[in-house]
Amino acid sequence: MAEAHQAVAFQFTVSPDGIDLHLCHEALRQVYLSGLHSWKKRFVRFKNGVMTGVYPGSPAGFMVVVVSYMSYNKYKQLDPSLGWITKLGQHIPISRYISTDNQKIVGGILVGTGLWVTIIMIMRNVLKCLLSWHGWMGERHGSVSRTSRVWMLLVRLFSGRKPMLYSFQNSLPRLPVPSVKDTCNRYLESVRPLMDDDKYQRMEGLAKDFEKNLGPRLQWYLKLKSWWASNYVSDWWEEYIYLRGRAPIMVNSNYYAMDFLYVFPTSIQAARAGNTIHAIMLYRRKLDRAQIKPLMLQNTIPMCSSQYERMFNSTRVPGVETDSIQHVNESKHIAVYHKGRFFKVWMFYDGRLLLPREIEQQMERILADESEPLPGEEQLAALTAGDRTPWAKARETYFSRGKNKQSLDAIEKAAFFVTLDDSEQLYDSNNPVKSLDCFAKSLLHGKCYDRWFDKSFNMILFKNGTMGLNAEHSWADAPIIGHLWEHVLSMDPKLGYTEEGHCVGKPHPNLPGPMRLQWEIPTECQETIQSSLTVARALADDVDCHSFPFTVFGKGLIKKCRTSPDAFIQIALQLAHYRDKGKFCLTYEASMTRLFREGRTETVRSCTTESCAFVRSMIRDETREERLKLLKQAAEKHQSMYRLAMTGDGIDRHLFCLYVVSKYLGEDSAFLKEVLSEPWRLSTSQTPMQQLELFDLVRHPEYASSGGGFGPVADDGYGVSYIIVGENLINFHISSKFSSPETDSHRFGDNIRQAMLDILDLFQLDNKAKK
Repeated sequence: MAEAHQAVAFQFTVSPDGIDLHLCHEALRQVYLSGLHSWKKRFVRFKNGVMTGVYPGSPAGFMVVVVSYMSYNKYKQLDPSLGWITKLGQHIPISRYISTDNQKIVGGILVGTGLWVTIIMIMRNVLKCLLSWHGWMGERHGSVSRTSRVWMLLVRLFSGRKPMLYSFQNSLPRLPVPSVKDTCNRYLESVRPLMDDDKYQRMEGLAKDFEKNLGPRLQWYLKLKSWWASNYVSDWWEEYIYLRGRAPIMVNSNYYAMDFLYVFPTSIQAARAGNTIHAIMLYRRKLDRAQIKPLMLQNTIPMCSSQYERMFNSTRVPGVETDSIQHVNESKHIAVYHKGRFFKVWMFYDGRLLLPREIEQQMERILADESEPLPGEEQLAALTAGDRTPWAKARETYFSRGKNKQSLDAIEKAAFFVTLDDSEQLYDSNNPVKSLDCFAKSLLHGKCYDRWFDKSFNMILFKNGTMGLNAEHSWADAPIIGHLWEHVLSMDPKLGYTEEGHCVGKPHPNLPGPMRLQWEIPTECQETIQSSLTVARALADDVDCHSFPFTVFGKGLIKKCRTSPDAFIQIALQLAHYRDKGKFCLTYEASMTRLFREGRTETVRSCTTESCAFVRSMIRDETREERLKLLKQAAEKHQSMYRLAMTGDGIDRHLFCLYVVSKYLGEDSAFLKEVLSEPWRLSTSQTPMQQLELFDLVRHPEYASSGGGFGPVADDGYGVSYIIVGENLINFHISSKFSSPETDSHRFGDNIRQAMLDILDLFQLDNKAKK
């Protein structure tokens, strides 16, 4: 292939006349441009580090402070160094080298700089104190108290101007540690509707015993950690919940994001890949330069951005007992899989990023390559889909040296992974149910060997031009990859296609082709691959996926009912689950804690006494007035629980960390062991739209994202993801297991639809009565 020639920078021959060097000027030029690109990137990182380190200060602010300080001292005829230069001159002969006037200038600059740094530290600590107040979350929608207005004004005042992605990291407060008593009381309140009197009294006794005896001792260690570490939860959560899991991460941990529902920009696979990959690389460039705006609630309250750091150039590396996350600062290539072959594709040429048509050109070369996979190569990625320990042992035995290591490095150190899938997936209006369900299953697990599940994310391009994404979970949560996905979907129409469906532009005449990765996979390793593939296929075949757009109404109508859209949907899920199974269950709703430094998630226990009372009223023959009253109480309770979770007063992360400390101390707690062994039979998550300005869904409702989903958490439970799109659409993604006689994703979907309609009817009847 072409890259074999480009790889040689120079050649030489030995003759009687000496050594004759034949330099390849084009190759040397590429080396020069590559080095120039690297140095520019280092300079940008250094500059951004300085700008972030002094934020909310700025170079302009530095000049104002220093010039003002020196002008004041000159006007008052004072020594700007406050005598510091004179005292220093007693020990160092400064006067020999610097005149008196220059001493004043140097002293003024140094003292002015100190004053500037002091102002920055004061502003930063004042902002941290302001951000520790969360009273604004208790405000009713549409009304803001005078206290909250003053608070928001102060936050804006001390937030500085033009923040970069990581500007607020040093100003965010630490996640607080709730008291053991409060956590135990909130836990008992959350499980009361799920237990009969005898079980509840037993659990209450265990909780009280823990609160009085072991709890305070464990809490002391957590308090110590919260003072010392940036976040007392996140590192343990990453290690023990994600990296130490030995089960497959495919289905169990990884999640997916789906393409537009109704728009098909092109049917040419390579062209869609060209625009998509180019858009992703543009996003990475903005991320490297910290030019992405930090996410701000209500355009005022900053959220933690630390999870963005490992989005690119990252992979999960298997270990025998625990995995690790490998991240490199820079990667100039991507890894591509097509029909059992792996390729390395450079993303830069002539010192610049490849244009969409040039990337399409590279993909066309891969699609046209008719070479056969090497022995063991086609299903190699099944190692990342099976159990972690066999993969770790195989990696150490067969991929730690030689060409196998070089090829594995090319994948693991790639910016991200791309699969040119040979199947066709899309939303078919003639067969909407089956088409979307197949689409979801393909993105969740594919063939179990055509995605590299360890990579931070896999970009999947289907044969008919549709696309999707599969993301590994340990490095970050779904909103982070969702931010990238929104950028990609919004860029696709802007980059555009020709009438024939190709990317805009022309192919490059001298562009080196993709490099085919080489492997030597022995028979023993191939047996391990087949073993992992067997495990992965059993898991994939058991997943029952159902995705559907709910188009009857959306958040626009829900807000007119004066209730939270999320609370509305969560209560509908409780009603649907009770109708589906005839009982309540422990319910997990993911909430973020990114109001705090290095915050990730907290659990909202959506099954409450209030929501259960409402559901029972819908089953029994209650009056509409009574049902509506119970519904409003359930919605208010849910919003209160959500606020507590967001502000660090949740239940589950605190109990989890107490359990980790107990294990370190070698102390057994019957209470903690029972709490952490309870299954989440209904696991839910909302995928928020974070960049509403990128999509004009009023004028172009067809550009609606269908969101994404994840696998079931419990063998006999449901996984439900939903995204609220615009004012009139809610997309649901449901998963369960075929092997469970208690679950059926399609049946549960029907129950969700009916529950949504029944709850809306209560509000509409109430509005008619008022009129």
